[in-house]
Amino acid sequence: MRFSFPASLLALVLALPLSSAAQATLASSNTKARGLWDKAQQQAKARDFNKALETLQVLNEKFPSLGEPYVMRGSLLKAMGENQNAYEAYRDGLSKLPVTAGQANNYFTLGELALSLGDYKTAADGYTKYLKVGPKGQRNTVRAQQQLLNCEFAQKAMANPTGKQPERLGEPLNTFYFQYFPVLTADNRFLVFTARASASDNSYEDILISRQGKDGSLSEPVSISPAINTPYNEGAATISGDGKTLVFTSCDRPGSVGSCDLYISRRTGNTWSKPQNMGRNVNSPYWDSQASLSADGRTLYFTSDRRGGLGKEDIYVTTQQDDGTWSPARNLGAPINTPGQDMAPFIHASGTTLYYVTDGLVGMGGLDVFRSAVQPDGKWGVPQNLGYPLNTFENEASLFISSDNRRGFCSRSRTSEPGVTKVRNRPVELYSFEVPQAVQAQETSTYTQGRVFDAITKKPLKADVQLYDLNTDQLTQYVTSDPEQGDYTVVLNEGRQYAMYAVADKYLMKSLSFDYTDKRNFDPLTLDIYLEPVRAGRTIVLNNLFFDTNKYELKPKSRTELNRLIQFMQQYQEVQVEVSGHTDDVGADADNMVLSQNRAKAVYDYLSQHGVKASRLRYKGYGETRPLVANDSEAHRQQNRRIEFRLL
Repeated sequence: MRFSFPASLLALVLALPLSSAAQATLASSNTKARGLWDKAQQQAKARDFNKALETLQVLNEKFPSLGEPYVMRGSLLKAMGENQNAYEAYRDGLSKLPVTAGQANNYFTLGELALSLGDYKTAADGYTKYLKVGPKGQRNTVRAQQQLLNCEFAQKAMANPTGKQPERLGEPLNTFYFQYFPVLTADNRFLVFTARASASDNSYEDILISRQGKDGSLSEPVSISPAINTPYNEGAATISGDGKTLVFTSCDRPGSVGSCDLYISRRTGNTWSKPQNMGRNVNSPYWDSQASLSADGRTLYFTSDRRGGLGKEDIYVTTQQDDGTWSPARNLGAPINTPGQDMAPFIHASGTTLYYVTDGLVGMGGLDVFRSAVQPDGKWGVPQNLGYPLNTFENEASLFISSDNRRGFCSRSRTSEPGVTKVRNRPVELYSFEVPQAVQAQETSTYTQGRVFDAITKKPLKADVQLYDLNTDQLTQYVTSDPEQGDYTVVLNEGRQYAMYAVADKYLMKSLSFDYTDKRNFDPLTLDIYLEPVRAGRTIVLNNLFFDTNKYELKPKSRTELNRLIQFMQQYQEVQVEVSGHTDDVGADADNMVLSQNRAKAVYDYLSQHGVKASRLRYKGYGETRPLVANDSEAHRQQNRRIEFRLL
């Protein structure tokens, strides 16, 4: 949330020295031309730039073959912020002059102006001539070489666009002077963004929220909460997938760690908590902003210009610990961070693809959006430029991709109107686009959401909802259902197989299974969960124990469920249980009885061998005698093939 307010024009131009173009000599012996030239020089020295421009305009009209007046005019226009006119003046003037060392800096300036306006051909020509005649080994030499690479990349990218142009969002959006940093909840229901009413220094940022309908339409945005928006600046917000955790930037608040700090607020029911500074493990004495939360709200990426980074701004990461505190922020390092500016991270709901903007890699010029995906070794891969038209010659601000990889959002400066040549503080607006395949996150996500209830009273429960990847036995998400309403949202990735557990104190855990290795069935789910109290006679079905057909050896991916059972038995030391095996009606009754007995014993053996006293355990096989549903379909038979955990 760093501002770039322009100073007054007078303060700007008084701070600028006269450029080499304004101090050059005129290659003409014409008395009238030299008189006008000297007059323009004196007017420029007196800081009367408007008068100097008028004199130079007369020179251009009367002596159009002279290049120096055009170049000097370009220098003054550039100092006044009129980049379009300055670019045209430099371009026209230098085309009339021989390529000499004396014009080297002017060629570099032309390259910079042309690139800032998207004229890559002219920019490349300017940089090439600068490198040909300019001094070697200076900072501008390195930049000119880099910008030439950008020009080459940009021209190829524009010739081979990736996807369609983003479209400006219509009303009721884009009614403020500035609106930026759009983010969505995982279920795509709520769009959160930052807005400012005007470009005035007295205009403060606020965080707004808009509800998105099933048809993609967005409602009129409103303040997210009076607990969040205050007379201070609040902006650059990020929200967890379930919409319950908000992290945002606020600057110059009392008790802040640095100039701009990150603050966190949590929603219970419809009420947001009082924001809390995230503390010195996250914030620094410098500028910390532009955060992005993982889907479960427990990993946070953000931008900081603190000391010790690779560039001016770098991207950092912090994770929430078991005790609720946040780990010391860690610099992501290369290849994400560069010697340039690395900013505005966005972690996709899948958790395996990071988007951010940087000017430290080859792109379209300025800040471009790049994409990096997690590799098999857990490290971030080499960032890839998203290409045109998501990247342009202008600085890109941020980008958001929905969990299902279908729709994206970004913010852009409004295109200058005809005749408007100054580019400072143009309005910034929200755009949306259909996400092309090359831009999509490495993994597509869906979600399951619902409410957690007490199975007896039917009242909402606060419960921990944890998601494990069965192939790796890794906890991938950990959310808490709302204590007032019981609602939860968990994000699941395509191609994965998951175990999900809902756990609350004095309740039996609920074991749920999601198999998304078949990509044909990947729709969002609504799933209410009813938790049984820890009482004798209560039973849970263990949905994440796996056996091969007609076998009773536990498959390796069963270890997640088995270890959760051990945790349960350790928590409730007085509990005794029966492990019950059940089958469908396929095969001989006697064979099914033996199979169910052996499968129950396999679970019994694992628990007793891993710290659970055998005296607290029993096992029994029931074969096909206790079906949950009729054995009239494969889906029903699958339900009947099960292991149960019954409290004695």
